[in-house]
Amino acid sequence: MEASGRKLRLGMVGGGRGIGVAHRVAALMDNQAELVAGCFSRDHDRCLEIGRQMYVPPERCYRSYEEMADAEAALPEDRRIDVVTVITRNSFHFPISKTFFERGFHVICDKPMTCTLDDARELVRIVEATGLVFCLTHNYTGNLLVRQARAMLAGGELGELSRFIVEYLQGGDRIRFAPRPEPKNWLDDPAQVGPGGTLADIGTHAFNLLEYISGDRVVALCCDRTDLTGRTLVPRDAAMLVRLAGGARGTLTCSQIAPGESNELNFRLYATGGALEWHQNRPEVMRVTREGVANRIVWRGRDMAPGVQELVRAWPAHPEGFLEAFGNIYLGAYEAVRAHLDGRPMRPEDYRCPTVYDGLRAMRFVTAALESFERGSVWVPLEG
Repeated sequence: MEASGRKLRLGMVGGGRGIGVAHRVAALMDNQAELVAGCFSRDHDRCLEIGRQMYVPPERCYRSYEEMADAEAALPEDRRIDVVTVITRNSFHFPISKTFFERGFHVICDKPMTCTLDDARELVRIVEATGLVFCLTHNYTGNLLVRQARAMLAGGELGELSRFIVEYLQGGDRIRFAPRPEPKNWLDDPAQVGPGGTLADIGTHAFNLLEYISGDRVVALCCDRTDLTGRTLVPRDAAMLVRLAGGARGTLTCSQIAPGESNELNFRLYATGGALEWHQNRPEVMRVTREGVANRIVWRGRDMAPGVQELVRAWPAHPEGFLEAFGNIYLGAYEAVRAHLDGRPMRPEDYRCPTVYDGLRAMRFVTAALESFERGSVWVPLEG
């Protein structure tokens, strides 16, 4: 049976807690896939417990991702997984993705794609060599009003983009100011989170959102950071000036030392004929401003652009947000996987989800920002 006539068989590495819960809901919410195998935790008892909750047979709850990749590849084609989703600590994203690609499986991976630019380049090489599908879960680009904003700018409704402000601010329990010689959380450990720290953890979301909505590319940036030497082991705060290829200028800020901010991702875009403003924690509405006209609110689900309206799940005034945005990314990934399995592979540029090239762009962003700061906050071009 062609993949277009059945549910996809999904495997999962990680996903036992935290953001993994959102992935599990999003991956299955549209009835496009069934979870049939996993290595949900390095603690095998915990893995078996999650498998029991998700009705995954014990024999397909594996002790390691290596064991899982080998065992699934050895199964008959009509039983093995079609695609695996990787929801682990950052340092595992590259080796796990590489292992499953080498066994012939498609991959959906949490961000950041890798911890280093060299690994990102290598993963691009592997994807291009295998021709397999890779989806990166920059989930905020699945929000309907984000896609509406992209359509409005692309359609010229607001003229040419000239100025932008993009922010991702967090506080809460990630703020730690006391001197700590050893990491207390994997997000504080450079070996596990990578040298980028906040730049990789949430800065890549802001960067990806900017390039996605604008349809343009960052060509240079000038980065400054709050000096937390001796108090954090990885960067926790960064702000930068940013230039786009099309001429627009703006700022991008990412911080995890912002008391009172729980998850404040937002953008303000100013064009020659108007402006857009959207906040992730108020995902149902976007403010639209036009010269000489009263401000108006665009509501999620009403009069949306072609290709966006079809993704509306809930009636207007019934909230739809974070989980559904995640679900839209998985829908895009599944569409690409089905096409490949049915012998009609899509071009990555036609995927309706972030690709390996978005992951490469994000690591170029992190590398350029680190270089800019280390050289005294100078302007640094963004490679590619």
